[in-house]
Amino acid sequence: MSGQATPPAGRAGKAAARAAVAALQAALLAEHAAVFGYAIAGAHLTGARRAAAERDWTAHQAARDTLTAMVTALGAQPVPAATTYSLPFPVRGAPAAAALAAYMEDRVTSAYLGLVAVSDARLRAFGARAMQSAALRAAGWRDRALAFPGLETATVRTVPAGGPAPGSALPASAPPTGTVGG
Repeated sequence: MSGQATPPAGRAGKAAARAAVAALQAALLAEHAAVFGYAIAGAHLTGARRAAAERDWTAHQAARDTLTAMVTALGAQPVPAATTYSLPFPVRGAPAAAALAAYMEDRVTSAYLGLVAVSDARLRAFGARAMQSAALRAAGWRDRALAFPGLETATVRTVPAGGPAPGSALPASAPPTGTVGG
């Protein structure tokens, strides 16, 4: 596994290992939520968009499994998925489903930020690659890229039932715990 961390020794090493586990767990939580959210989004999509949702769902399952193995390798118990997640807005059609996918990818990008700050170079590289992948998927769902993926925030606002207005972005601020993408 390319992102495998090497357990450091000593007091500083234990602090670094705790930071690595915490960052891995945060990313794992986001991946759990993305797996759930893509099942919802995919149910509202057809054709090429549904195929893209299925590809992204599979990618998040693989990332979840990789993160689970990495946490376990560091001697910690991986955080479990919630039984259900609250959606950040109603999903009643394809526009809202695509907006949900972009929203989840933004949250996943943000979650991997913690990994690029750890002391282990392999985990930093793993986190950077995961951020890049999520940011590219988000750009595909919203048909545009953000200037600072994972860092941008916006004022929380209500999303219309059919999804956000064309060309608008969903807020990238962190949703409450237990919501899709958070």
